[in-house]
Amino acid sequence: MSGGTALAWLRLDLRIEDNPVLSAASQGGRAVVPVFVWAPEEDGAWPPGQASRWWLARSLTSLDRDLRARGSRLVVRRGPSAAGLIEIARSVGADRVVWGARPEPALAARDRAVAAALRSNGLDPIVINSAFLAEPGTIVRGGGQPYRVFTPFWQACLAVSDEFGAAIAPPELRAPAIWPDRATVESLAIAPAAAWTARLAQRWTPGETAARKALGRFADAGVSAYEARRDRVDLEGTSELSAHLHHGEVGPHQVWRALRRRPGADAFLRQLGWREFGYHLLVHFPRTTDEPLRPEFARLPWREDEAEFDAWRRGRTGFALVDAGMRQLWETGWMHNRARMVAASFLVKDLLVDWRRGARWFWDTLVDGDLANNTLGWQWVAGCGSDAAPYFRVLNPDLQAQRFDPDGVYRARWARAVPAAPMLDHSEARARALAAFETVRAKVKPPPGSRGHRPTRSTAVARSTTAALTSAAGCPTRPARPAATSPRGSSPCRSSRRRGSRASGRSSRTAGPW
Repeated sequence: MSGGTALAWLRLDLRIEDNPVLSAASQGGRAVVPVFVWAPEEDGAWPPGQASRWWLARSLTSLDRDLRARGSRLVVRRGPSAAGLIEIARSVGADRVVWGARPEPALAARDRAVAAALRSNGLDPIVINSAFLAEPGTIVRGGGQPYRVFTPFWQACLAVSDEFGAAIAPPELRAPAIWPDRATVESLAIAPAAAWTARLAQRWTPGETAARKALGRFADAGVSAYEARRDRVDLEGTSELSAHLHHGEVGPHQVWRALRRRPGADAFLRQLGWREFGYHLLVHFPRTTDEPLRPEFARLPWREDEAEFDAWRRGRTGFALVDAGMRQLWETGWMHNRARMVAASFLVKDLLVDWRRGARWFWDTLVDGDLANNTLGWQWVAGCGSDAAPYFRVLNPDLQAQRFDPDGVYRARWARAVPAAPMLDHSEARARALAAFETVRAKVKPPPGSRGHRPTRSTAVARSTTAALTSAAGCPTRPARPAATSPRGSSPCRSSRRRGSRASGRSSRTAGPW
C-alpha cells in the first residue's frame, strides 16, 4: 500500500457513495481527510440563502455521522478556504487536495486562487467534475460556440450519454495517522437564527440516507407517471430530489443510473438536462446572475411599488394560485414547479417588478436554491434569457388554476384567508406589460416615472430580507409540508414546466426550465 494523505475538500458533494472526490483522494492507497470549509463571503454577491443554510447545516451533520460509522470523520473550518486547507494539510501531512469544480463565477475565481495558494505551499490541487453529468462548458457547438437553445444542447448531451451513469467504486476511507482538532459543524454557526426556518424539519430530512430513499421511492412509484402528473399542483407528481441533488447528497449519475431504464424516465431525465443547461449558460455567460442575457432588456421600464412587492411575497395578491404558491414557499421552503412559474410571471409581468428581486426572494427562501437554475428560470419567465418564453406570454393565474388545480385542492390547502378581491385586473395588467415590453422591441425611451434595468442593488436591499417580512404584522408563519420536488434545484429543481400559451391559460408541449 502506498503512503501519503490527501484532503477531500467537499462543498456541494455531501455524500459518501458514488463520490468522485472521495474516490480520487483515496487513489494510490492514500489516507483521506474529508474537509468542509464554511466561507460564505467567498460566494460573492450570492452567499447561501437562509433556507439553504438550514439544509446545509443538517446535511453536514448527517455526513459527519455517516463518515464516523466508517471510521472517518468530517474536519470543518471557518474560512478563508485557502488558509484552512493549508493548515489542515500541514497538520496531517497531506500532499494533495482534491475537490469538485464549481462553475458559479465567484466560486470559480475563488478556486483558481486557492489552487495557486496550494501550489505555492507545495500542495498538489486536483480538480474534477463531481456534480454534473458533463463538465459545464464542455458541451459546445461546432467551432466551440455555446448553445443558447436547450433542445440542441440536450441532443448533444444525449450523443455522449453512454458516459452518463457510470458507477464509481466505494472509496476506501483509510484514516490518517493523526486527526486535526475536533471543531464541530455547530461551531461554524451555519444554521440561520431566523425563526421561520424552524419548521422546515417537519417537512425535510437532509442527508445522503434520505436522498437515497427519495430516489428509490421515485424510481419505484413515481417516474412512470411523471410526465402525466408533473404540472398538477394538486398531485404529488414530482420527485422530492431537488434539494438533495443541489447539495450533492445524491449525484446526477446515480439518478441517471437508477432511472434510465424505467418506463417514462425520458421526461424526467430531460429535467436533469435543464439543470446541466443552466450551468452551461452560467459558464459561458457569467454576468447573467445580475444582468439580462439579452441586452435589449436593459431598457425595460420596471416599476417599484413596495406595497405590491410585499403583497406578492406574503401571498396576498388575491389570486389564489399565486398566493398558494408563495405561502407554500414561506411555510416549507419549496414550491411546486407550476406554481413557481405562475408566481414568477405574475411578479414580472402583471406587477412589472424587476425579475432580479424575485430571484433574490426565491434564493433566500428555497431549500433547493441553485444559482444557475434560479437565474435560468427567472430570465426564462421574463423573456430576457436563453431559450426564454416570449415576452408576450403573460400567464393568467385564474386559467392556470383551472387547468392545473381543477378541484381547488392545492389552493384550499395553502391559500387560506386570501384577500377577497384581486389586487389588480389581470387583463389591464397584461396590456400594461405588453406596452412595457414593446419599449424593448421599439427601442424607445421608457415612460416618465419608470426605471430601466440598472445594475443590481446590494443584496440587503434587493432581496428585502425575510427578517423584515417576519417582523411585519400578518406575515404567514411557517407550518410545514410540501408536495414534491424534481431534479433541478432553485427555481428549477423541479419538474419541467410546459410553457403557458400566449393567452396564458393553456400550455404547449414545449418544456421550460421550471
